Amino acid sequence: MKIDSPNGKLGVLIPGLGAVSTTFIAGVDAIMNNRTAPLGSVSQMATIRLGKRTEDRNPKIKDFVPLANLEDMVFGAWDLFPDNGYESAANAQVLSSEDLEAAKPTLEAVKPMKAVFDRQYVKKLDGPHVKKGATKMELAEQLMEDISRFRKLNQTSREVMIWAGSTEIYIEAGDVHSSLKKFEAGLRKNDPQIPSSMIYAYAALKSGIPYINGSPNLSVDVPAMHELADEMGVAIAGKDFKTGQTLLKTILAPGLKARMLGVDGWFSTNILGNRDGEVLDDPMSFKTKEVSKKGALDYIFQPKVYPELYKDLYHKVRINYYPPRGDAKEGWDNIDIFGWMGYKMQIKVDFLCRDSILAAPVVLDLVLFTDLAQRAGMKGIQEWLSFYFKSPMVAPKLYPEHDLFIQLTKLKNTLRWMMDEEPITHLGHEYYDGYQ
Repeated sequence: MKIDSPNGKLGVLIPGLGAVSTTFIAGVDAIMNNRTAPLGSVSQMATIRLGKRTEDRNPKIKDFVPLANLEDMVFGAWDLFPDNGYESAANAQVLSSEDLEAAKPTLEAVKPMKAVFDRQYVKKLDGPHVKKGATKMELAEQLMEDISRFRKLNQTSREVMIWAGSTEIYIEAGDVHSSLKKFEAGLRKNDPQIPSSMIYAYAALKSGIPYINGSPNLSVDVPAMHELADEMGVAIAGKDFKTGQTLLKTILAPGLKARMLGVDGWFSTNILGNRDGEVLDDPMSFKTKEVSKKGALDYIFQPKVYPELYKDLYHKVRINYYPPRGDAKEGWDNIDIFGWMGYKMQIKVDFLCRDSILAAPVVLDLVLFTDLAQRAGMKGIQEWLSFYFKSPMVAPKLYPEHDLFIQLTKLKNTLRWMMDEEPITHLGHEYYDGYQ
């Protein structure tokens, strides 16, 4: 496969200059200045096995595929508040004062552009730093002008856009999303089924920029956007960063299923006090997140295939806004399982995590891998990046893979395929070659 070299600057465009994006930018600065290792980043720290086990070829992924260099990244953002990256990070209270001050010059340099924002889609937020336009198409054109200015100012050779904004109210795909022609007509008519995130996605794709959806919003997961991505030859990926509780679910559930242990119920509740928690305090925004968080278990357990084990599984998800906790989210899981002869057992999990600390390396990996896919000419849905998402996008008529370990195998085998290496199936070719 021909992959263009990662020459020149890579623009990272981020709708939403909040806790996740500022933690990501500060972390990249810390890595480049040797204040930390890229902890949590598969692209930077993980190795990839090549060939037979006897060959002992296990390079780091970053040394195997031609990823962009971190020092070539330049950052741009939009936000409904005018605070620069440093002020926003100080507000978010994720980073220690020491880490915040060390990254101050880099963070201060990120001054957000005015956001496309409509409060009817995110009812718990409001801010003064927003664009005005008679139609949604005008707003999209203003975003494209922002992108053009960013390119000229920073002399970028290519860009990636990654949504780190808030969860919007629940919207189902409708007629306006069914084709690009209908969608563009909807932009001109201010169709209420087109939320702000879709306007960003449209502007990115029309500008030839790959788009990554870090929220459960529909954004690019509709036929009109698939059509546009195909027409423009750009990569799309999403949706909803897999970080805390759902990450643990996609680790634990495959293990239970692998051992054919039954599950009666899985009760999940979260408390968090950041902006995300405040937004999710609105029932319609929560529904969007709930659909994303609940889908994984249904697909992993396959209740129609294993009715004796999972057909009666009761799955409940709760998210509670609790301001004192800030970005330090706590997720509780109670799992009622049963085993041999139907005897009941329980698993209790209490995950005291940091939302943005888990999300930041996911943002880094997705930016680097999506840029790689774009340079390799891999347009459309990047299903191989499902590893990073709660609700992975897939082609029509396919079901998404949620098992974290199958997702990782697919990711690494895609990288091997890109570099003309054999996929690893763990079939044990060494035995057939005479090795035991």
